[in-house]
Amino acid sequence: MTSDSPWRSRDFRTLFTATAFSQLGTNIGYVAVPLIAVSALDASAGEVGLLATLSTVAFLLIGLPAGAWVDRMRHRRVLITADLVRAALFASVPSAWALDALTLEHLYAVVLLNGCATVFFDVGSQSILPRLVGRESLVRANAAVVSLQAAGNVAGRGAGGGIVQMFTAPVAVIGVGVLYLASAVRLALPSAGRTRRETDGVVPQGADGGRAGSRGGLAAQIAEGLRHVLRNAELRALALTASLTNLGSQIVNKLLPVLFTRELGLSAGVLGLYWAAGGAGILLGARCARPVARRFGHGRTLGVAGLVMAPTALLVPLIDRGPWLWLAGAGWMLVTFKIGVDNVLGVSLRQRLTPDPLLGRMNATFRFMLTGAIAVGSAVAGLIGELAGLRVAMWVGAGCLTLAFLPVFLSPVRRRKELPQPWAPARPAGSPPKERTPGA
Repeated sequence: MTSDSPWRSRDFRTLFTATAFSQLGTNIGYVAVPLIAVSALDASAGEVGLLATLSTVAFLLIGLPAGAWVDRMRHRRVLITADLVRAALFASVPSAWALDALTLEHLYAVVLLNGCATVFFDVGSQSILPRLVGRESLVRANAAVVSLQAAGNVAGRGAGGGIVQMFTAPVAVIGVGVLYLASAVRLALPSAGRTRRETDGVVPQGADGGRAGSRGGLAAQIAEGLRHVLRNAELRALALTASLTNLGSQIVNKLLPVLFTRELGLSAGVLGLYWAAGGAGILLGARCARPVARRFGHGRTLGVAGLVMAPTALLVPLIDRGPWLWLAGAGWMLVTFKIGVDNVLGVSLRQRLTPDPLLGRMNATFRFMLTGAIAVGSAVAGLIGELAGLRVAMWVGAGCLTLAFLPVFLSPVRRRKELPQPWAPARPAGSPPKERTPGA
């Protein structure tokens, strides 16, 4: 392995394995929970939609304060606690089902509280990563994590469908709880020597050298995280591009099932293959991000690749039977390839632009904006679909995806050849400050 390989870190391997268990559980639950609602509780389409909404609303409700809380906590303990909470929540579903006490309200509570635990797990895992691998290895580490997430979306949901078909949805949910428990156990296993302290995490230091939180209350810390993202031209551009991407992709994805089944008369299997092609695009983009950035430059890849590939989103609304299905599928795969590249390079850049004491709040701010874009996309898809028709709504979503690259393309990010120098760690009191290269 090369010197910048994240796989040299025992704790990165631990985090990666735990994330694999967690991702598999999340994607099986994505399939199993709605099927329980429909098959066991006779839920309507609106009630199933409410389940989906409650599963993500936590990022909007507690996303920003969660970032401030995570910055005050030991990250490893945050991850373990989140996994244990999720395991207990999903274990309650088959237990209630076996006792004939399962209700929709129970499922609503499970997905809402699971979403809250997921907020902490996601923010904590992104915040601890720079400390585990070193900021020089961030691109390779993020490529591995994004590839894992893309593979989980394809394999995990496929496995979830198979498990539900063979063993019923409640049994599949038992598997979800077991996988979250396995993730917690993997994180709890002690690492050797030096890396144990890294996995535990340390209470982050504030900008003034004191403990995080010493400069003010929760609201002041949230505001500090927002200012860090919105006042930095590069971070602001990354956030806007990612938000527009989420907005457009959510509009398209929400309408594809209706378009495939009602207008085109295609099977759910064909829709699954179409989505699988998107997952494959993200996976390929994640794997190609590092070598392409090394060849053409980090910022140029983020900016110019969007100029080249983003317009292929305009092929998606042309979807129809026959050759148009393949053409639209190719366009969608190129769009998701660019998303995979952005996920690796964009996350790596924002981690390098952020000092350790602000990582939790920076990640939470991004998750708040990106999840908010998903919520808006769901509403816009339904509204435009009802008022103007499916095709018009699809064109709106494709337009958002096509224009999403502009904030990064027009920002200083495009001129960045390499990642900025890592922020220096906190030094003991009385030590002379170490100069750093500014991120922006």
